[in-house]
Amino acid sequence: MSRAVLITGAARGIGRACALKFAKEGWDVIACYARAQHAAQSLEQEIRQMGMQCRCLQVDVTDRAAVHRLVLLAQAEFGALDAVVCNAGIAQQKLFADITEDDWDHMFDVNVKGMYHVIHEALPQMLDRQAGSIVTISSVWGQTGGSCEVHYSASKAAVIGMTKALAKELGLSGIRVNCVAPGVIDTDMNRMHGEDVMHALAEDTPLGRNGTPEEVADAVYWLASDQARFVTGQVIGVNGGFYI
Repeated sequence: MSRAVLITGAARGIGRACALKFAKEGWDVIACYARAQHAAQSLEQEIRQMGMQCRCLQVDVTDRAAVHRLVLLAQAEFGALDAVVCNAGIAQQKLFADITEDDWDHMFDVNVKGMYHVIHEALPQMLDRQAGSIVTISSVWGQTGGSCEVHYSASKAAVIGMTKALAKELGLSGIRVNCVAPGVIDTDMNRMHGEDVMHALAEDTPLGRNGTPEEVADAVYWLASDQARFVTGQVIGVNGGFYI
């Protein structure tokens, strides 16, 4: 019997790579996305061609009612969720002096409150089964802080804090909670920095290059799988040595 995973922000980049990795390993996938409908439809078709079940739905993770409907649908179609990957997130570059209150609130609504909504809705069934794995996605900037990305860095640091606290709270219920903190990864979100900046960041990375979404997905899958059955509350840096 195949397992099922819920992945947020799955249409592109790291989320898409995670969805494909889980499917390749024999998992059914229910995924949500914010705007990239064509990419989501393509992902759904690709996973189904691999012989696994997949549903991609447009869901705003800041909308608690929409997330509730997503989890209900996941349960109806796939049964219990064995894993949840909280990948949905946004980024923005601004001087701290220019960050508006709306900018700050929106960053935390998506990156932190959205994660709260997803986990809070998926958790009851995991508690009933006394089993499950939750993987959150932070960032190297959540560990080190990033200039001109104060609100992004703060939100990703909050992801780490929430992950560790949940791991302590849920451990005796058989539920593991871990975090992956990617470094500079070649995604659409990071390409906004421009080719020169991406090249400079690669030069600052001990391994001499930027990472790929697939390399992050490998770490996410490992944490969700039984191979990491004695791992919880950890932050795994997939950053090429950018932060040690």
